[in-house]
Amino acid sequence: MTDDKPMKSAYELAMERLRKSDTDAGIESRPVTDAQKAAIAEVRNFYEAKIAEQEVLHQSALRATIDPEARATLQEHYRRDRERFVSEREAKIEKIRRS
Repeated sequence: MTDDKPMKSAYELAMERLRKSDTDAGIESRPVTDAQKAAIAEVRNFYEAKIAEQEVLHQSALRATIDPEARATLQEHYRRDRERFVSEREAKIEKIRRS
């Protein structure tokens, strides 16, 4: 061990293996441009605001409701809306990355 190279961490070794397996599989890695980064940040900010708005509306509706069945329904609607927002956000980010 006369190499002057520092030892690699487990993370670095794992990333090297992943990059190698990606190249073997033919997956091309392209860096994200500044324009794409800005577009992704805008999409994230928009959906974070929508999710926060839904959270506020959901909490308000929960405070106004006593019935357990109605509360369960509200919870289900909130969960579904939140999942939809997250799904839309991820799809738009992926579309930006591919462009």
